[in-house]
Amino acid sequence: MSADVFAKKRRNSLALFLLIGTATAVSIIITEFSIAKGVTSVPKAIQWSLSNFYPTKDSLTKLPDILIKLKETLLISVAATTLAGILAFVFAILGSNTTRVNAFFGGFSRGVAVLFRNIDVSIWALVLLFSFGQSSLTGYFALFFGSFGFLTRAFIETIDEVSCSSVEALQTTGASYLTVISQSVIPSAIPQMISWVLFMIETNIRNATLVGLLTGSGIGFTFNLYYKNLSYDIASLVVISIIISILCIELISNYVRRVIL
Repeated sequence: MSADVFAKKRRNSLALFLLIGTATAVSIIITEFSIAKGVTSVPKAIQWSLSNFYPTKDSLTKLPDILIKLKETLLISVAATTLAGILAFVFAILGSNTTRVNAFFGGFSRGVAVLFRNIDVSIWALVLLFSFGQSSLTGYFALFFGSFGFLTRAFIETIDEVSCSSVEALQTTGASYLTVISQSVIPSAIPQMISWVLFMIETNIRNATLVGLLTGSGIGFTFNLYYKNLSYDIASLVVISIIISILCIELISNYVRRVIL
């Protein structure tokens, strides 16, 4: 009996491996991708980077302007994620199987979360360009919509996992709906929710660079401007500034997680 089970698993694994391999081969043929060319181009890319893509003494004069744009990007990312987290909490309360008011609101909240979560932030940026043009406001709303969908889904799962038993205990004693939320859901779920918000802030700082390329704002636009002008030394300084800021935010996030979890 066990031998048949293991043989079936091996056949399924082999079939899956062959399916992935076939899909990969077909994709390579359709896109005319050359693996050999891709591998041989790596040393050339490294050589070009070491020869051109590094800050110089003259590029440091642009550092104050870069830091201003970087600060703008960081603040937009934090503001968009914070507001998205607040609204996501409300929708998560309505959408969770543990705390939903009724099936209609539960289905509506989950549907909104699925819709917003499955539209990439870059798509949001392109759509919002028609309404708000190239501005920081466009980038803000793009990050907000993307964060809202992700956090709503994450918060719903968090509430379902950590609050079920305590909610049932309070409901058994006849506690009101608001009492259940304030005395059970918030205390038990808020640490994990804060962790999700911190993760989303880190992600949005990375996404903000791409959004800035599309919306003509923030640090992404600054990088694009210097790169297109062939000012590779200044563009490399922008990249280094982004990397340092992301590492700092991650260190802060990890510290906060250790404190609250």
